[in-house]
Amino acid sequence: MILEALQYAATYPVTPKPFRPFIRSSVNLWARAGRCAKDWATHEAQCQTFVRETVSGMKERRTVVVLGSGLLRDVPLAFLSKTFDTVVLVDLVHLASVRLWLSAKRPRNVRLISRDLSGLDDVLAGRETEPLSFLRQVPYLDLVISANILSQIGVGATRRLETDKSGDATEVVPKLISAHINGLAGLPCTVALLTDTRYRVSERSGAVLEDTDLLCGITPPPAAQSWSWPVAPFGEESRDYQVVHDVIATSALSRFSV
Repeated sequence: MILEALQYAATYPVTPKPFRPFIRSSVNLWARAGRCAKDWATHEAQCQTFVRETVSGMKERRTVVVLGSGLLRDVPLAFLSKTFDTVVLVDLVHLASVRLWLSAKRPRNVRLISRDLSGLDDVLAGRETEPLSFLRQVPYLDLVISANILSQIGVGATRRLETDKSGDATEVVPKLISAHINGLAGLPCTVALLTDTRYRVSERSGAVLEDTDLLCGITPPPAAQSWSWPVAPFGEESRDYQVVHDVIATSALSRFSV
């Protein structure tokens, strides 16, 4: 708890005011990632391998943007920094530990941007949402990586809608998820989508207690690769059950309508 408090305190002053309410969830994720490092290692390695394989087929390697850069555990940042001229990391919060790591490694071509990628405010205001339209303004953009953020857009929006009663999550969340996929599909560059698509809560006997679609009815693009991610292994939330997410990786995206 002391380390989490220090992480929060150090992150607060370097985070723009609109995004400070999200620091707590980022710190919680950081703490869980530390506790579950062994169980998450395979998932993180597969994410990084897919990114490397995607880059290997590219001719131009000028600018790469990572959406949902988070803890920098599922993207090979050192590789990207050496391979591309510019690396842009986009997320709601960039924790102090991430900033410290970057400061120590001193990759001069890495930029941090704090940004809400959900598009929720536009939907609630009755506007057409294009949360990734800003990417069209990025010069020499050759690769965009959506790094396990798609399902979290839905989770975060659902929590907010339940709290402030500003909309119906069953109507709003599919629009946000489809807007993200369509935004990626419409980009004139290479795209790598990493996302969990559903989760299961199961007992040690194998009995499934809960099975939930994280994309809220939106059919994900065809997967080039897929695997399981033990987000909460036995003992993390309970000795009696685990939470396992299904993950896909793909670069084959096409636009669709909800």
